[in-house]
Formats: sequence, C-alpha cells, structure tokens
Amino acid sequence: MSWQTTIARPVETSGVGLHTAARTHLRLVPAPADTGIVFRRTDLDSFEIEAHGRWLARVSYATSLMKRGVLLSTVEHLLAALYGSGIDNVYVELDGLEVPILDGSARPFVEMLERAGVQRLRRRRRYVRLLRELQVADGDRWIRAVPADRFQVRYFIDFAHPVVGREQIAFEVDPATFARELAPARTFCFLEDVDRLRAMDLIRGGSLENAIVVTPQGLLNGGLRFPDEFARHKALDLIGDLALLGRPLLAAVEAHKAGHALHTALVTRLLADPSLWVETTGEPVGARPATSPRTSVPAS
Repeated sequence: MSWQTTIARPVETSGVGLHTAARTHLRLVPAPADTGIVFRRTDLDSFEIEAHGRWLARVSYATSLMKRGVLLSTVEHLLAALYGSGIDNVYVELDGLEVPILDGSARPFVEMLERAGVQRLRRRRRYVRLLRELQVADGDRWIRAVPADRFQVRYFIDFAHPVVGREQIAFEVDPATFARELAPARTFCFLEDVDRLRAMDLIRGGSLENAIVVTPQGLLNGGLRFPDEFARHKALDLIGDLALLGRPLLAAVEAHKAGHALHTALVTRLLADPSLWVETTGEPVGARPATSPRTSVPAS
C-alpha cells in the first residue's frame, strides 16, 4: 500500500531566475495530506497557485502558471524533483515570480528534499491510471501515453547540430532512478540563439553556471554529466510538466522531438477527458509494500 508523503522539515535556498535574472528566495514547507503542491507568492500576501494544469499559462521556453493575473514561471525543474522524489504534498514559498534556476538541473532540488527528509501521511496515495492510448502531435513532433502498471518515460530528440544530433533515452521512473539518472541533467541552449533570446527578453539570468552552452565546435563550459545529457534533460522537463496532472501517472509516455508545448497539451487533454483515465489508490506493480503509515527518519 502506498501512502501520501510530505517533507519532514522545512528547507530553503535562493538564486536567480533563468529568464528574469531576479534573485528569489525559495522555501519548501511540509503540507498535510491531499494538499498537493501549492506555490505561495510571499511577496503577494502568500497568494496561492496550485501546481495544476488548470493554471497553465505560457509554455514556450519554460512552463509558467497564472492564477487571477498572478504569474509564476519556470516551475518545471522543481516540479520534476518533487514528482520524481515521490513528494505528494508541499507548500512552495517564494518571493518572486520565477523559481530559481540554480545549476540548470533538478539535482539541487533533490538535494534539498534529501535534507528535508520524507514524512509518510495517514492517507493513501491516489494515482491517475491511464485507460487507453492518447497521442498529441504537431507535424513530426508528437507525444503519446499508453496504459502501463508503472510510470515509464521514453524520449527521442533530433537537433540538426553536430554536437547534439539524435539521442534517445528510456527509464522506468522511481525516486532512486530519478535522482541518479535524470535529476543531474542540465538545461541547454545554442550559442547562436543567445542574442535572439535576449532580444525577446528571455534568459537574462542565463550563464555558464546554469546552462550547457553549445557551439558548433563543442561546449563553452566543460564536459557533459552524461553522454546523452540533452535527452535526459528533456525527459526531466517532461516529468515536471506531467506533475501538473496533480497525481502520479500510471502510464508509459513516449515523446518524439517534443517540448513544453506538447507536454502540457497532453496534460490538458488528459484533464479535459476523464474517460481516458481513472483515479485509483492501487499502487504500481512491483512497488514495495508498507504495512502501515509511519514517519521516516529525516535525511541527515
């Protein structure tokens, strides 16, 4: 039996936003069962924005939420860390409109969660179990979800660039796999796009410390963490966007040359058609059983 979780104690960090360059303080706080992931803009009287597809806003170069005119941007890496680490309920307090980019991956957020520890709650976890296949496409770009007993991700990328090219990865996602294989993968950009993006008032906080910068000859900032780090980061983004379903997903999701727009289109389609899925407390096949809810010892 799977029980809902939260963090055992508050943790915090600060950093600049990738697109705004504004410095933001972020704090994660334990939340009771059935809260979900809730953002609180402490600079706006703790205005709450639930991490849910109903509040999706811009998704071109980052995933953003907007509720009653209040914007929250670049949420995907933090949401991926929470989803991938199996955290169901948490308050995310921040004093600005953009989640800090930190090193451009989800690893700093996973490390925060390890410091916070995990607390099991006395409420069973609820899953979204897919009942039939769903595909969303845009030309030769597509994303597909098919029923499965475990959450699985497969991602294919194809960039007409000598350093990146074609990459494909596939993982069955659980907290250990996510922390080891996906969380460290960093966001990336191409040097020839930097001036154009900055002219669009984007990536003002981007630097060699928080993104892989790719040139036709190689990388401006050292080596890769994985030979296929680019595809792994795209899978990380996908997991963060799928967190906007509000429940863990039991399905196999395959993305082909996709991105935030298609990821979130899949979320929107699923939420709009309840005949595609059922909410269940049945745990994934192969999950480790727990005889009773209890509080774990926080990570040291």
